[in-house]
Amino acid sequence: MGVNPGILQDVSSPHSSHPSFLHLVLLVFEAVLEVVCVSLPGYIAARVGMFDADAQKFVANLNVALFTPCLIFTKLGSQLTAEKLTDLAIIPLIFVVQTAVSYSCAYVVSRCFRFKKRASNFVAAMAVFGNSNSLPISLVISLSQTLNGLHWDRIPNDNDDEVAARGILYLLIFQQLGQLVRWSWGYRVLLAPKERYIEEAERDDGETTVAQDQERYTDNPEQVDPDEPLIRTRDSSDGSIEYPTGSHDGSDDFHSGEATPVNTRTYSSYTKLPHPENDQAQNQSPILGPPPSGPFLPHQDSRGDILYFPSVEVNPQDSALEQGGLSRVKTSMGRVRVRIANGWARGTSALYNRIPPSIQKTLSNCSNVISRFVRGVWDFMNPPLWAMLVAIIVASVPSLQRLFFDDGTFVRNSVTRAINQNGQVAVPLILVVLGANLERNTIPREALEDMEDAGTEKKLIIASLLARMLLPTIIMAPLLALLAKYVPVSIVDDPIFIIVCFLLTGAPSALQLAQICQINNTYVGAMSKLLFQSYVVWILPSTLILVMCALEVVEWAA
Repeated sequence: MGVNPGILQDVSSPHSSHPSFLHLVLLVFEAVLEVVCVSLPGYIAARVGMFDADAQKFVANLNVALFTPCLIFTKLGSQLTAEKLTDLAIIPLIFVVQTAVSYSCAYVVSRCFRFKKRASNFVAAMAVFGNSNSLPISLVISLSQTLNGLHWDRIPNDNDDEVAARGILYLLIFQQLGQLVRWSWGYRVLLAPKERYIEEAERDDGETTVAQDQERYTDNPEQVDPDEPLIRTRDSSDGSIEYPTGSHDGSDDFHSGEATPVNTRTYSSYTKLPHPENDQAQNQSPILGPPPSGPFLPHQDSRGDILYFPSVEVNPQDSALEQGGLSRVKTSMGRVRVRIANGWARGTSALYNRIPPSIQKTLSNCSNVISRFVRGVWDFMNPPLWAMLVAIIVASVPSLQRLFFDDGTFVRNSVTRAINQNGQVAVPLILVVLGANLERNTIPREALEDMEDAGTEKKLIIASLLARMLLPTIIMAPLLALLAKYVPVSIVDDPIFIIVCFLLTGAPSALQLAQICQINNTYVGAMSKLLFQSYVVWILPSTLILVMCALEVVEWAA
């Protein structure tokens, strides 16, 4: 039996599964330079004022709502199978471990820098939410085409395109898990607006000061503040009471534009009726004089406090012309819908009343819990998550998967091809937004007013870099090596899976964090500088170290 010369080469020469160090540097530099070249137009457009903050938000939201779901559907729907779903169950476990490690690193770093709660939460968000979309996907695609030894021996006739597709599949699953936590815990807690922290501080201060001020309460308002009136009108800021126009308050001047005074009525309904005495009293008014009369002028209501305009008679023919057939159909449909809803409500109410009270209470509690859960799930879902759910359903049904992704089918040549074209826009568009985010002249004015001093921003950037790109890599690298060596899971043997895990441990902070910071005006200046440091200064040495470690682990675990 002959021996494969490639095996002899692998056995005889160590580190033969990956290129030399200098060649690896060149490959990583090519992958990073590709990302830079795609991001550069966004930076230039923002530099010349064509891509401001509002336009960046619009493009980012459009990408999340349209192009990214298309990418998720095509990649997941074509690659997933019912068998792979069980093997991919290890990815959520790795995600939970990575999240816990990153948060612990952020907590330790924040304690070392003695940050307050808001700054500590910012560092935690930067550490926990790494980039699992734009940069890693570009790197995986580039490395799959340039590195040798990434083919999986369990897949016959494996090629570079299949390696890239599997890498994108792994990244997308990590990405969606990150989306779940990013837009819930990250958006609402870690990167909450500054006003929320102020409200919490005021609430805490109020709870402590209420007990101290209890002895100051009194029923006599003069003991609280003798200059403060008991009832203040909307316009009397000095404590004086406004009198009605025409009353004897020592002044006959009418101040236009002031708020209508709120006073107790001193007139009876008799004065509102037409009467000679009333007309004479109105004629003696020093200000208003006799009221004008006419069919289109407002009159006082019978209650004396509402002005109404008299109804104008409309020609029935004109009214019939305005109300066309479509309007009558809408009116009829509305009436039918109301009748059905009322009938359903009466029927269910009658049925509910026949049930014993104990069962009624149980059903009511269950209904409230279910309705709150459904509303929470509905509010929690976003277009990428819906796309992921649809892709899993399609991948779980073999007939649907063949209909959408087999060559020659009508749906494959029309619908799937259109979705695939939209999905190809997602990654370049994210990189263009990344380049625009690196330009600081697009920061909104209200965010500029909320910026910290240079020293605080520098500390935030250093702490975020340590908690995101250094400490998690030091902790997770041995764990991933042991995972690849001893855990009997099929996808752990896939070399591109190990590379993906290593890239995610030290990847820069997620780009969507910049969008969240812009929305909530949370450390926008520090976020902009952090993006520059992460994606321009430190990305090349960090990626090089991560890829080298991943290739060494793949070779050691083989």
